[in-house]
Amino acid sequence: MEKVRYGIIGIGNMGRAHALSLVNEIKGAELTAVCDISAERLEWAAERLPAGVLHYLSPAEMFEAHTIDAVLIATPHYDHPTLAIEAFNYGYHVLIEKPAGVYTKAVQEMNDAAAKSTVKFGIMYNQRTNPLYKKLRDLIQSGELGEIRRTNWIITNWYRSQNYYDSGGWRATWGGEGGGVLLNQDPHQLDLWQWTTGMMPKRVRAFCHFGKYRKIEVEDDVTAYVEYENGATGLFVTTTGEAPGTNRFEITGDNGKIVVEDNQLTFWRLRTPEPQFNAEYKGGFGSPECWKCEIPVEEGHGDQHKGILRNFTNAILNDEPLLAPGEEGIHGLTLSNAMYLSAWTDNWVDLPIDADLFHEKLMVQVNNSTFKKEAIVSAKALDVSGTH
Repeated sequence: MEKVRYGIIGIGNMGRAHALSLVNEIKGAELTAVCDISAERLEWAAERLPAGVLHYLSPAEMFEAHTIDAVLIATPHYDHPTLAIEAFNYGYHVLIEKPAGVYTKAVQEMNDAAAKSTVKFGIMYNQRTNPLYKKLRDLIQSGELGEIRRTNWIITNWYRSQNYYDSGGWRATWGGEGGGVLLNQDPHQLDLWQWTTGMMPKRVRAFCHFGKYRKIEVEDDVTAYVEYENGATGLFVTTTGEAPGTNRFEITGDNGKIVVEDNQLTFWRLRTPEPQFNAEYKGGFGSPECWKCEIPVEEGHGDQHKGILRNFTNAILNDEPLLAPGEEGIHGLTLSNAMYLSAWTDNWVDLPIDADLFHEKLMVQVNNSTFKKEAIVSAKALDVSGTH
C-alpha cells in the first residue's frame, strides 16, 4: 500500500477540517470519500474538495463500496462506537473523534471488536502532540518527580454563554450530546490527567451541578475528588460558567511539584526528596531546599490534529506506534462516567465502574431529555464532536 484511502463520516466542523488536511497536508494519505446525510454538507464537499472524492449518504453505502482503507468518524458522540464496530466488521482501519463514546459499556464493546480485528484503531487525542504535555509525561514517567502524592487540575476557562447553548437544540442535552462540560469540553484534559501521570484512580467522589449557570439540562460545574491505589489524591474542577477562567495542572511528588500553567512548565524540585529529608532532619522547624526550575519546552502546540492524522497514516503504512490508540479512549470516559454516577447516586464510585448501572442511570436522563430520541436521527448530520 502506497497511500491510505480515507473515508470521513460526518463533515461538520471537525470533519471538514480533517478533510482539508487529508487533501493538502498529510503525506501518504488520500481522501477518497465523505459521508453525511446532509445535502448542504455534501454541497460543501462538492465545492471545496477535489472532484474525485466520492459522496455517500449513509455509512453502509460507503462501507459496501470498498473504495476506502480507513474511516475517520466525526459524528455525534453516541455514534462513535456503533460506526467503529461496523467499520471493523468490514476490515477498515478506524480513527474516531473524541470522546470515545458516551458510556463505557458501548466503548468496551468497541474495544472488544477492535481486539478481534487486525486493523489499526486510533482516537483524535490531539493534545498528546502538545510538547508541554509530552514533556510533563516524560518527567513523571522517568521518575524525576518521584512517587506521585497529589494531582490537581483546575480547568475553568471554558466560558460559554447562553447564546452558545441556544444555537442548537442538541447542545447540552442528554439525548443530543450525552453530557455537558465533562463530555464536550473536557475529554482532552481527562485523557491527559491519566496519560501524563500513568495513574487511574481507584475511586471517585464528584459533585456535578446541572444547569447551574445556564438554562441547560446537563452539568456546567463539576468538582471531583479522587483517590489512587498508592494513597495519592486528586482534584478536578471544571465549569463553563466562570470568567475569567483558569487552566492550572499541578502534580506533587516525593521530589517536589510540577506546575503547568500559561503554556509553561515549572518544576519546583527538592534538593533532597521529602521522605529522605523527613527521616534525616533533626532541626525542628525546617523544610527541604527547593529549586525553581523552568523546564525548556519546544515552542508551539505541536502538530495537533494533523499530527494524529500523520501518525495514524504512518501506523497503517509503516507500523509506526500509535500516539493515541483507540482503546485508550475508555480511560478518560471512565473518569467522566464515574463523576456522573457519583453525582447521581450521591456516593463514592469504585473503578472500574458498574457499566450497567451507569447506562441505566444515563437512559433515565435521555428519556427525560428535551432532545428526544426521534430527533437524534435528524441530528446525525451535526458534527457535535468537534464543536466544543
